[in-house]
Amino acid sequence: MPPRDGAGERLGALLGAVIAVSPQDPPAVLTEALDRAASALIRHWAEGAALLTLTDALIARLWTSGWQPADVERMARRDLTPRHARIAVDLIASEARRHPAPSARWQAQLDALGAAEAPPADAFPQAVAERERTDRFTTATLLFETARLLGRLPRIQPLSAPRAQRTPGRRDRLADRMLERVRALLAKAESTEFPEEAEALTAKAQQLMALHSIDAALLDAESGGGEVPEAIRIGVDAPYEAAKAALLNAVGGANRCTVVWSQQFGFCTVVGFAVDLEAVELLHTSLLVQATAALTEATRRRGSGRHGRTRAFRQSFLLAYAHRIAQRLAAATADATSAVLADDADGPADSADSAGGSDLLPVLAAREAAVRESADRLFPDTTSTRMPTARDWDGWVEGTTAADRATLTPGGPDAPAQPPHRPARRS
Repeated sequence: MPPRDGAGERLGALLGAVIAVSPQDPPAVLTEALDRAASALIRHWAEGAALLTLTDALIARLWTSGWQPADVERMARRDLTPRHARIAVDLIASEARRHPAPSARWQAQLDALGAAEAPPADAFPQAVAERERTDRFTTATLLFETARLLGRLPRIQPLSAPRAQRTPGRRDRLADRMLERVRALLAKAESTEFPEEAEALTAKAQQLMALHSIDAALLDAESGGGEVPEAIRIGVDAPYEAAKAALLNAVGGANRCTVVWSQQFGFCTVVGFAVDLEAVELLHTSLLVQATAALTEATRRRGSGRHGRTRAFRQSFLLAYAHRIAQRLAAATADATSAVLADDADGPADSADSAGGSDLLPVLAAREAAVRESADRLFPDTTSTRMPTARDWDGWVEGTTAADRATLTPGGPDAPAQPPHRPARRS
C-alpha cells in the first residue's frame, strides 16, 4: 500500500497488518490486529473517510482479478455476515462513484445491490454505525473485517466481455415485449395455488424462450454470424448447493448453455449466447422459487416427523426436482425446435420470420460448438462431477411430483429409483 500522511498512513499500515494475518495463524493474532486497527479508526473517526481511499485500491484490484460487484457482495455474505455484505456494498459504491461502470450488466449489479443508497464519503463511517446500530468499536471492527476479506480474495477467471452496444431496432423492441410476457408467465407460475396452472405457465415460458433463441440464432446467421458466446455468474447459496447447482445445470442445458460450478466461491458460471443467458437467468430464478415453495409445503405436510425434517429428504427432493426439470425443459426445447422445422414445410416459420427452418439445425449445431469452445477456453481445467446420491425415496418421489407440477404435462413416467443426473462441470 502506498504511504500516506496522517490518518491515512496509520490506517493503511494497520489495514495491511490485518490483511497479512494468515488463516493458519492462531485466532488471537487476528483479534489483536483487528483491535489495533479498530482503536486507531476510533481515534481518527472524523477522518474515517481516509479508509475509503485505502479500500478503493482493494476494490480496484478485485476488478482486475476477475471479480464483479455481485460476486464480492455474495462472498461477504457467504463467508461473514449480512452486515459485512452491506459494508462491502458501501465500499464498492465508494469506488464506483470515482469510476464509471464498464458495462450495462455491471451497472445493473450495482443497482441491484443498492449501491446508490450507500453513505457518502463525508458521512462515513458514522453513517454505517447509525445504519447498523452498532457502537464505534464494533463498526470499526466490521469495516476492517470486510476490508480483510476484500484484500484476501484470490484471482478468478475473468468473464468474457459483454456484447457491444447497438442501437435498438424493431426486433429488439419485439424481443423486449416477448421477455415481458415470459416474466409475467413465470410470475403467475410462482404465485398460483394450482399445480396444473403453474405447470402450463412454466412450459409456455420455456417454449417462448426457445423460439426466441431460435429466432435470434437464425437472424444472426443471416447477418454473418457476428454474435459470440458470453458468460455470467449466478449465485448458488447454501444449503443444498449441489442440488441447486444441478437445477441450474438443467436449465442451462435446456437453453444450450454450459454451466461450470465453482463450489468454493458459491457461484456457477454460465456460458452461452446473450439471448440464452437471459432465458437461463429468468427461468432458473423462477424454478428455484417454485422448488423452495414446493419443498416447504412438502415439509409442512409431513409435519415434525422424521422424513419431513431430515437433510436426506430435502436433498433428495431437490435432486429429483432438478432431474425431472432437466427432462421437461429438454422436451419443451425439442418441441419448439420441431415446430419451426415443421412450419418450414408450409412456408417461413413465424418465429424466424424470413429465415427458413431448414437452416436451423446446422445453425444451432454451430452455436452449441461455439459455446463449448468458449467454455473450454475460459475453464481449461474443469472436471466433471456427479451430484450426490438421493438417499431418501420419499424425498425423491415428492421432488419428482413437484417438478411435474412446475413444468410440463402431468402423468409422466414413474420416478426412477436412482437419479441419473448429467455430470456437472466444476472449476
